[in-house]
This record gives sequence, structure tokens and C-alpha cells, in this order.
Amino acid sequence: MTAETTRIEAFSDGVFAIAITLLILEVKVPPPGSGELSLALARQWPSYLSFLISFAFIGIMWINHHRLFTHIARSDNVLLILNLLLLLGVIVVPFPTAVLATHLGGTNQRVALILYNSTYVFIAIVFNLLWRYASSDKRHLLAKDVDVASVQRISRQYALGPAFYLVCLALSWLSAAASLALNFALACFFALPPNLVAANKNRAGQYRRE
Repeated sequence: MTAETTRIEAFSDGVFAIAITLLILEVKVPPPGSGELSLALARQWPSYLSFLISFAFIGIMWINHHRLFTHIARSDNVLLILNLLLLLGVIVVPFPTAVLATHLGGTNQRVALILYNSTYVFIAIVFNLLWRYASSDKRHLLAKDVDVASVQRISRQYALGPAFYLVCLALSWLSAAASLALNFALACFFALPPNLVAANKNRAGQYRRE
């Protein structure tokens, strides 16, 4: 992070922190008179599940945002706008999370899943646009001593995001469990450092050749 991008990352960190904190507000304390407390708490499992998945997503998005800005040394107006669009998606996450927590397992489950997955499709697209713009040779926004191989690894890993989140969206019509499971798997995948993903691919290629 350089002096030119310090304010961008500081502001972004604040937005990530607010969004991830708002998630817990949708996990309600059962009111008195709602029956056995242990049963009332257990009935709130959709809220716990939605909270945990969205917490993981926002946390991993913050990690990846930090990774990008270890390479980005300069900014311009377009980069600032793309970063704001990304933060728009991040700050919206608590709303579809609350909708999913309320309707998971109910008659409106599909609509809730479509809204939830559509939010992540938008974020995945904007993440790619931000990185593709910043890493373009024409923009000269990356650090002069940037590791070209690392840039290429990040680009390859991020390119998978929109397609896989579209699959999650399509699964909303077929299976809520499959859609949420793939969402969680994608969170784990994007939490991995790009160099580890590349190393695993190279190892798999060696095994196939052998």
C-alpha cells in the first residue's frame, strides 16, 4: 500500500467493518413467552447459517481487496469509481442475508436465494472489473516492482468468480442446499492465496502426466 492508495484502503476497510458488523443484528434474541428458550434458539438456524456464510464472504472479500492493493500503487478516477461500486455490493450484503435468514426453508426461499446470489454475482463482476482495470498495462497503476507471475495468478483465479456465482444463481431454482454449499465452497476457494491455487494446479498436472 502506498501513500496514494492509503485513503482508498482505509475507507474500504471501514466499509467492510460496518458491513460485517451489521450481519449480527439479524440474529435476534427470542422474546419472553416464545416457548422453551433452547427450542426458540434452535429454530433460528437459518439466521445462524446466513450469518456465518455472509461473514465468511465479507471477510474473504476484505482479504482479497487487501491482496489487490498490495499490488496497486496508484489510482485514478475510474479506479475510485470501481472501488465504490465494489463497496456498494459489500454494504448491501446484510440485506439479502436478512431476507435469506427470514425465508430459508419457507415458500419464498427461491426468491430469497435469487436475491442473495445475485448480490454475489454483482460483486464478483465488479471485483474482476476493478482488478482488470488496475492491472492493465495501459493504466500503469501497479507498483513498478510488481511480480508479473503473481498478477497473472490473481487474474486467473478471479476470472472463475462470475461464472461460478452464476452457477450458484442457477441452482437457486433447483436446490437451496446445493446453492449454499457451492457458495461456501467458493468462499473457501477465494480464501486461498493465488500462488497456492497455482501450485495445486501444477501438482495435479504433474500427476496426470505421470
